Amino acid sequence: MSSELVTLLYLISGILFILALRGLSSPETSRQGNYMGMAGMAIAVVTTLAVAQPSMPLSWAMIAGGIAVGGGLGAVIARRIPMTAMPELVAAFHSLVGLAAVLVAAAAFYAPEAFGIGTPGTIRVSSLIEMSLGAAIGAVTFTGSIIAFLKLSGRMSGKPIMLPARHLINIALAVALVAAVVMFCQEQTPMYFWAIVGLSLLLGVLIIIPIGGADMPVVISMLNSYSGWAAAGIGFTLGNTALIVTGALVGSSGAILSYIMCKGMNRSFISVILGGFGGEVAGPAGGGEQKPVKLGSAEDAAFLMKNASKVIIVPGYGMAVAQAQHALREMADGLKEAGVEVKYAIHPVAGRMPGHMNVLLAEANVPYDEVFELEDINSEFPQADVVYVIGANDVVNPAAEDDPSSPIYGMPVLQ
Repeated sequence: MSSELVTLLYLISGILFILALRGLSSPETSRQGNYMGMAGMAIAVVTTLAVAQPSMPLSWAMIAGGIAVGGGLGAVIARRIPMTAMPELVAAFHSLVGLAAVLVAAAAFYAPEAFGIGTPGTIRVSSLIEMSLGAAIGAVTFTGSIIAFLKLSGRMSGKPIMLPARHLINIALAVALVAAVVMFCQEQTPMYFWAIVGLSLLLGVLIIIPIGGADMPVVISMLNSYSGWAAAGIGFTLGNTALIVTGALVGSSGAILSYIMCKGMNRSFISVILGGFGGEVAGPAGGGEQKPVKLGSAEDAAFLMKNASKVIIVPGYGMAVAQAQHALREMADGLKEAGVEVKYAIHPVAGRMPGHMNVLLAEANVPYDEVFELEDINSEFPQADVVYVIGANDVVNPAAEDDPSSPIYGMPVLQ
């Protein structure tokens, strides 16, 4: 296969990936976006195999086995994992991307001639730097994603684990990591390569453990970005254009999404990257006007909503935990049959991953035109007769606007 044809096929693959991201940005076009992403990946894989041209039957057997095992596991997971478990599944997938980056970097270091980057002990410095970055970011992504998976799945406490002087420890590890990269580029010994991996693995743990469960949406999007940059770094090592383009797309889109979500949570983008947030700071007791609590039964709530002309539903993590999205949609269908206008208001950080509520509502077959983002729905709350908040108290808390002492002060909320 000529180099011009390879470049063209990788270009087509990259364009399909971009179109896939564009399609996935809207529920109406998400199915087409998935198809485009699948087509782009198929072209990239076939082109890479055509360029490599393995000559030994064992190599083809290993490649076919890897595709069969990976595809089979993917199919089983897609069928068995409930939509409510998507956040931890995404974290688990991110960990695999990070681990793959570390393993490819190790393969390139121990067999550089197979990658055309030199021989053991005489690898090009540029390749060593690319290898180091890919391994370091991949290792951080691997352990960070494992911790996120454990927190999201309930196998580890979702509360922040605050180590004494954690920032100093992280800085010391970062300095040691840079020193290890410098020494690795000079000495090219396994000791420094595995020092890079070990320090990065530890750094990934320490970055994520101080982050609380409520902040996991930003963590997931940031780990997504890390996995993309790890793939891009390995793409430079392998000289694979498709991997570089794909990694850059994933890395940049994840970083942009993280920035948007940080604004939605009134968090510092830099503190997210460095793992410097997550402490649940308790605010002082409210000193405002005290009002009696009004209690009501399910029948009272049903009466209010059925006799309303407009109801806005605000879903949150509580809905995901209760797996109530199907019951919620059935309730909304009943209200619409009674002539009530129903809309869903989605906060950008509701749930435990980006788009968590959108995924659950889509699974319950909620019509796309009834789901609105914060900016589009806030102006409609004064016209609503009833607002039904289901497990989303934090995203409607007025303390975010009125109480400077509140931990969530400054966070945009549904009004």
